[in-house]
Amino acid sequence: MNQALSYLVPGVPFGCTVALLAIGIVLTYRSTGVFNFAFGAQAFVAALVYAELTQHGVPRGIAGVLVIVVLSPLIGIVADRFVFSKIATGNVAAKTIAALGLMVGLPAAVTLVFGPTTPYSPPSLLFNVNDVVFHLNGVAIDGVQLSTVLVTLVVLVVLTSVLRWTPLGLEMRAAVESPRLLRLQGVNSGFVSASAWAVSSGLAGLAGVLLAPRYATVTVDNYTFLLVAAIAAAAVVGLRSMVGAFGVSVALGVVISVATGYAASGTVWSTGLFAGIPFFVLLLVLAFSKQMRNLDGSADPLSQADPPPAFTALPPQLRVVDRSLLITRILVVAFILLSMITWVPSNWVFALTGGLALSMVFLSITLMTGAAGQVSLAQATFAGVGAFTAGQLAVHENVPILVGALIGALVAAGAGVLAALPALRLRGLALSLSTLTFALLADGIVFPTSWVSGSSSGLTIPRPQIGAISFATSSTKPFFVLVAIIVAIVGFVSHLLLKGMTGRSLDATRQSPMASAGMGYNLSRAKITLFALSAIFAGIGGALYGSVLQVVSPADFTYQISLLFVVIVVTIGCRTVSGAIAAGLVYAGVSQLLSYLPNRFAPTSMIALLFALGAFRYARHPEGILEDARRVLLRIVHQLRGSSLPSPATDLPREKAL
Repeated sequence: MNQALSYLVPGVPFGCTVALLAIGIVLTYRSTGVFNFAFGAQAFVAALVYAELTQHGVPRGIAGVLVIVVLSPLIGIVADRFVFSKIATGNVAAKTIAALGLMVGLPAAVTLVFGPTTPYSPPSLLFNVNDVVFHLNGVAIDGVQLSTVLVTLVVLVVLTSVLRWTPLGLEMRAAVESPRLLRLQGVNSGFVSASAWAVSSGLAGLAGVLLAPRYATVTVDNYTFLLVAAIAAAAVVGLRSMVGAFGVSVALGVVISVATGYAASGTVWSTGLFAGIPFFVLLLVLAFSKQMRNLDGSADPLSQADPPPAFTALPPQLRVVDRSLLITRILVVAFILLSMITWVPSNWVFALTGGLALSMVFLSITLMTGAAGQVSLAQATFAGVGAFTAGQLAVHENVPILVGALIGALVAAGAGVLAALPALRLRGLALSLSTLTFALLADGIVFPTSWVSGSSSGLTIPRPQIGAISFATSSTKPFFVLVAIIVAIVGFVSHLLLKGMTGRSLDATRQSPMASAGMGYNLSRAKITLFALSAIFAGIGGALYGSVLQVVSPADFTYQISLLFVVIVVTIGCRTVSGAIAAGLVYAGVSQLLSYLPNRFAPTSMIALLFALGAFRYARHPEGILEDARRVLLRIVHQLRGSSLPSPATDLPREKAL
């Protein structure tokens, strides 16, 4: 009995910490319609700032107030004011991309401020970790555990009371039903939204500060697991009830604590159970919960009362401009190829070869997000499956790496089908959550095993050899030419797919799944095909990227890499093959350029922050920077020729705009 209690008791305060995030997720989603993937990042930022302040002599009480009451709500208000308030209510993809940008950008920004250091565990906010307050049937209860439970209960009671018995709470509940109707009543819906963001972000900061003393160091990975557990708890109650989210969070914390306690310590069962339980719960909820499947549907009685959203009118095609752009592309490609095999330094050739290989992974995002309108967060996972399969075959079976890459692509396609099965009835936000869970499961359970990723030093992936021609030379230039040829072939196939029947069917399902089903499209078959094709492209790209690096590890294909890949592609251009290839080269070029900076400036964090800021443009410019630049050029040419431009819908007479 004492042993079971010793496992159960620590789960309660951990569940309370999870509950703080789960309550914040429910509050933000029900008040603003945004599912904030960045809650874990916000908790990490709060913990990191709190640790830095206390290590520099700031009393922990003052540091806690500054972080929880000032900094965290300010982050939420700024995110609402400058990002999410600019996105249309029904634009789920843009909200997801913006939340991913925030998730990637916040840790990068705080790293730039404090430097690429990992601070040690800060002191607890109210008590010391080693102070035992009392014993429960022989089990010691320390001050941190007790304070976590009490603080969470106080927060839950206060928030429930505010939402039920205050005017602001009434307005928040009204915003859940219909923000349009709320505005018609003269209520400032912007203030209601900002208040919800401030409160929920404060909860994220509180969770981060409470959890930080429990770990030896403050790292973002600790808060990723916390976020997944909170998402699972919020999903069980359909993102509707804060009290329900609290109860499920505590139950989840207890189950995790007891299961890992009885598992043999130091084994894969111990670490796997701790990492896997929230993921499996979330997958089951996404697969069987009708509420989660209908997250993107609107229950707003006035949802059909607004006029159609304004669109950006495309300038008429000018043959001279299109011909000039085509010639320019050809010249740029020829210049890059000639430069790479002549005067470009070897370190730049190495970096750009890796970027070119990654462009095939980016092509998979073009297929998923650009063509199908779905945001998958597991593309780096599929790339890792291709890379590890090719490496294992090359090392243990002496399979040529290019043949191994094709086999790896087929295995990645199988992984894509496996990821698609729980998501057959999911779209939009629910599908993104499902793929994120798949990626996190791979990171926590599959990739760390030696039979997948090799030894602790990594898995060797050799360079190719074709006949008597070996690309395993000290120079990467011949390999760059080979990768360029492969990318050209895969890009051409992708272009044919997007312009052919496959592309038209994907566009039809993106525009209206119900109408597509009515026309005879099998949506389940289309989704499985979509996942399989995108995984094939990602698998080939991952194998080639691993061959460029020559040694890969699970750290090269984490879920964070998937998030970064998505924001990179949507920043540069996610709707064209050329956009994906350009995204790979731009990412590699910017990374190499920033590598010349001192380590104090955290070049990798600067890359993440730059592309995260670019992802915030997605709502207004979903075509990306390349297509946006093309439209600007077309307009300039129109102006120089003295012709008039068609106006956007907002410039049309009211009856025509409607």
